[in-house]
Amino acid sequence: MSNIPESTQIGNHAVIEDDVSIGEHVVIGHQTVILQGTRIGDHVTIGNNCVIGIQPAANQRMRKNSNVKNELIIEAGTKIGNLVSIYSGSEIEKNVFIGDHASIRENVSIAEASVIGRAAIIELNTKIGRNCTVQTLAYVTGDTILEDDVFIGPCVSMSNDKYMGAQSYSLKGPYIKRGAKIGNNASLLPGITIGMNTIVGAGAVVTKHAEDNTIVAGVPAKKINS
Repeated sequence: MSNIPESTQIGNHAVIEDDVSIGEHVVIGHQTVILQGTRIGDHVTIGNNCVIGIQPAANQRMRKNSNVKNELIIEAGTKIGNLVSIYSGSEIEKNVFIGDHASIRENVSIAEASVIGRAAIIELNTKIGRNCTVQTLAYVTGDTILEDDVFIGPCVSMSNDKYMGAQSYSLKGPYIKRGAKIGNNASLLPGITIGMNTIVGAGAVVTKHAEDNTIVAGVPAKKINS
């Protein structure tokens, strides 16, 4: 059985499976599904038509992650929009905001007070630090690290497979250091590092590491004078 306090507000046709833990003063929208193994803290708001706590699935061509936990943890004060999907094995810390249509895969951690924008996609094995912003329609590939205070602009795209499946490769997304800012529609190639407080210009294609405290722009991206 699930633990559902009297203070919980549950919308029409919502489904809450067994083995779900819900804190005080939680709001769950209409037709939202909360799946087994989900742990929800106090004062969390979840919008309409969400699916929370999805178990990962794969076919023979997709990699399987055997280290994924069975629980999804959503900490106090987090707000989740409408039509959001979040997989089990992830942890969403306090006061995170997740916009409508966003998708967050398994084994993802999102630290306190970060913002995940409308229709953004966060792939598996990704770590997002405190006070980060991932804006509308951004694609954060699997195996990526964002340190604290990182800004990812709208429609930014990242990749983690150097050979696009043509040969064996250890998947590795970008490593984006504290305070870096990535402009609209920029593309980040696998395994690159974006330095601390570095700015990547809109539309740039970053193929190599970018040093701390620099500005890079262009195709391919190069250091420019500020």
